[in-house]
Amino acid sequence: MCSNDKLCHEDITHEDITNDMLEKIDAVIQTHKKTPGAVITVLRECQDIVNYLPTPLIDYIAGRMNLPASEVFGVASFYSLFSLKPKGRHTVKVCTGTACYVKGIREVLSRIEGEFDLCEGETDKDRRFSLQGVRCLGACGLAPVMVVGEDTHGEVKPEKVVQILDNYK
Repeated sequence: MCSNDKLCHEDITHEDITNDMLEKIDAVIQTHKKTPGAVITVLRECQDIVNYLPTPLIDYIAGRMNLPASEVFGVASFYSLFSLKPKGRHTVKVCTGTACYVKGIREVLSRIEGEFDLCEGETDKDRRFSLQGVRCLGACGLAPVMVVGEDTHGEVKPEKVVQILDNYK
């Protein structure tokens, strides 16, 4: 176990965290360590590095910031901007609101689930996509709608959705 004044990496091992990532994580922690209330900032920046917050990383952050792990985990599990599970490289948000539902989004969603062996609320095994059903994307005139990352796709048809998603590697 390292002292709080010395950075070391023996305190954390996880298959998704490389040494390069850990160096960046250490820099984030050092930058914000003495700032009261910086837990959200540190968690956000560390999530940006790893793409999610595995439990060993939360424990590592807590130890390096001299905070109880339960406090850091409480923050990470409370706010919806944090993910405790691995996320895909691309988040696919499928609108399940009334306009999209009426125009066939259920069939689009079924096609995505079948083609990519992916269920709503999950990430596929190669971490290419995370699939989310959302109540409204604010683009009812384009129904049915899905958003991939920052790209909005309107009037999505089940027979075209795989072609659309194949553009995202």
